[in-house]
Amino acid sequence: MTSKLLILERFLPYRIAILAARVGRSFAQRYEKKFSLSVSEWRIIAVLGENSDLSAAEVSNRTGLDKVAVSRAVKNLLTNNRLERHFSSDDRRRSVLSLSSDGRKVYGEVSLLALSYEESILAGLSEEEHEFLDNILNKLNRILPYTVEESSGCDIRNDHLSPTDS
Repeated sequence: MTSKLLILERFLPYRIAILAARVGRSFAQRYEKKFSLSVSEWRIIAVLGENSDLSAAEVSNRTGLDKVAVSRAVKNLLTNNRLERHFSSDDRRRSVLSLSSDGRKVYGEVSLLALSYEESILAGLSEEEHEFLDNILNKLNRILPYTVEESSGCDIRNDHLSPTDS
């Protein structure tokens, strides 16, 4: 009986993780020093730039950062006056985060860098390849669970997407 062995360079999760790390490091080099931002801090600013008044737990879910990393980054961002913490208007017991005026300024400037960086990556793809990549990424996001809790006992092969869904 022939057993299959893992070939790491062909293993999709490994390939995605390595590519994401390379892209992340390359982009971070464009903003870290100029704006004194860590990768975690930028992710939090980016999420709050699009969605104001989120709890730290919601920020953690949307950034993919663990709660300790979010807590540490939020503390730095509050210290550097890039975030504000206040109570939710819906529930006065719930603390939420939003960008300060300085945080909004940083968000705007780094967003321009981000769009330029994305454009430089996509310049290597045809319009058809870009559309195909976008469809595949959307499909993977639909079929893969976001958290460990969601994946408990989950068999992603039982997804009800047809091969033409993309």
